Amino acid sequence: MVSGILFAPPIVLAYDVAVVEAGGALQGTVSLKGLAPSPKAYNLITFPDPEYCGRISDGKGWRLLKDFAVNDDNYLQGVVMVLEGVTAGKPFSLSIPKIEARDCQFLPFTTVVRSEHGIEVVNMDPVMHDIQAYETSITHGTRVLFNSPLPYNQKHHRGNIHATHKHRPGKSMVHQFQMTKGRDTFVMQCGFHAYMESWAIAVDNPYYTFTNEAGTYEISDIPAGTYRLRAWHPGVKHEKIQMVTIKPSQSTEVNISLDSPVGRWTAHTRQKPARFTPAALGRPIHIEPLVELQRP
Repeated sequence: MVSGILFAPPIVLAYDVAVVEAGGALQGTVSLKGLAPSPKAYNLITFPDPEYCGRISDGKGWRLLKDFAVNDDNYLQGVVMVLEGVTAGKPFSLSIPKIEARDCQFLPFTTVVRSEHGIEVVNMDPVMHDIQAYETSITHGTRVLFNSPLPYNQKHHRGNIHATHKHRPGKSMVHQFQMTKGRDTFVMQCGFHAYMESWAIAVDNPYYTFTNEAGTYEISDIPAGTYRLRAWHPGVKHEKIQMVTIKPSQSTEVNISLDSPVGRWTAHTRQKPARFTPAALGRPIHIEPLVELQRP
């Protein structure tokens, strides 16, 4: 396994739907080499809706962005596994992925998109969000794709935002976009709540999947041939890419280890004592982690 930066970018070819005879499969695990970095921490007092968004917090007024979901055996969830170079095969049904704004977090944290198709965002919260979407790459920098307000969900009463409730979807927002050459990473953030992020990479065929809670993945019905296997996670500095050969009616196992970004620097850390306290708002508030008590 080698870092993806050693490979030339793949040539994007048109994809055709075709009957896959004697298709093969690919499976394996993705682990994290080294300790997962500490989550970023955000003082809820400095952002809108601290009571509601604080329903997921550490109990001390901080919201944690846990961008690495690692189990006890150091296997990593949410890694996007993509086979690049497949030009024909099973139907490619992905059109517009859906992302939910739920409890002041974007779900899922990692997904995939298709250029010239778009994305759908649904607000499940009785608070307003601001959708800021970008495309980016290490070599080509960042470009704004769109910026739109996401009105609060009127199906939930704002006077009861601190109580638990069953989420009912509000109106959805759909944005179409076209990614430029050289940029295949999509990131969406909330302009009001900086701890809300969702990441994706652009795919041009249906042979992709995501690692589960156990860090395992599987892609099936693959035409025989040799392809590039890409393991991508937004928090890992160097993704892993390696060539794999799929044989007819056989399963191939590929286990991958991604390097943890040990020692990464961030300004978003918990401060003791906090620079801003509820007194800065000029009103009494109570931040209680009713949905999830976060632990570093």
